[in-house]
Amino acid sequence: MAATDIGIDLGTASVLVYESGRGIVLQEPSVVAVNLESEKILAVGDDAFRMIGRTPAYIQAVRPLEDGVISDYQMTEEMLKYFLRKACKNSVVKPRVVLCIPSAITGVESRAVVDAAVAAGARKVYLIEEPVAAALGAGLDISRPNGIMVVDIGGGTADIAVLSLSGIVTKASLKMAGQKMDQAIVRYIRNTKGILVGEKTAELLKIQIGSVFWEEGEPDEEVEAKGRDLTLGLPRKFVVKRSELYPVLRDLAMQIIGSVQSVVEKTPPELVGDIHTNGVLLTGGGAMIRGLDKLIYRHIHIKARLAEDPVSCVALGTGRAFQLLDQLQDGFVNLAVHTH
Repeated sequence: MAATDIGIDLGTASVLVYESGRGIVLQEPSVVAVNLESEKILAVGDDAFRMIGRTPAYIQAVRPLEDGVISDYQMTEEMLKYFLRKACKNSVVKPRVVLCIPSAITGVESRAVVDAAVAAGARKVYLIEEPVAAALGAGLDISRPNGIMVVDIGGGTADIAVLSLSGIVTKASLKMAGQKMDQAIVRYIRNTKGILVGEKTAELLKIQIGSVFWEEGEPDEEVEAKGRDLTLGLPRKFVVKRSELYPVLRDLAMQIIGSVQSVVEKTPPELVGDIHTNGVLLTGGGAMIRGLDKLIYRHIHIKARLAEDPVSCVALGTGRAFQLLDQLQDGFVNLAVHTH
């Protein structure tokens, strides 16, 4: 029986698993629920995510990845085991795995990812950097001597890279992405309205009315949400407007744009010409916030477009990477291959 090839987009917010021949087979939050008294793992993924904010004190729902890197090694290993088992139910042979990592990951951190995947049952492990996987997943040909700029904004990190000839020319990675935006919304509502909301509610508000670009005459939408009144300790409904969240989110988006600008400044002039022609490719769930393309154009004068399937781009790219194992030198971090 042929061995399965598995691509994993190991994100701070969610994990996507790609299986050769089948496409994306799994997309679940990167959350593990653990019983603190017995240290037993109770649930992983969707089941664990539903427990966030709803568990007794001795049960904790943890995110084993923080800002795109492993913060809890054991939990990451358990989570990978669970996802690999779920994806390779019928496979007898151990799979080859391509794992996606942020650009700024250190050697120690990348070794931890490889070890976790091997412990979880992978036969060979390859690491690929997020912007490379995102470009592959969006169907771009990165093998030509033509500059392509990718901005991948996930839950924990924003990775920016200029690619040419199957390699990364210049790059930057910053720990400013979707979850930081959610946390900023939580803080804003607490400080201005005296109401505490969870990050799930904040994320929903960001999706519904969040925007980082405002043009005169645009309507100001509003949405109703529920939280806990901090003075009374009771549930309370409140209304929040797009115009309230706009400055909060725009400030954070400007940090990403600052990094995009510094990457452009470090890029060879010939490739900058290509980027002007090709534009910037936006991938990742965090890139779906309204107005990001316009904000980039206003500050850097380069057109930006959202990938067709921004959330799945990186996972699809990990799958496509198997066909290019011999060609990708740079995007693969020191081909960490283990054979058992």
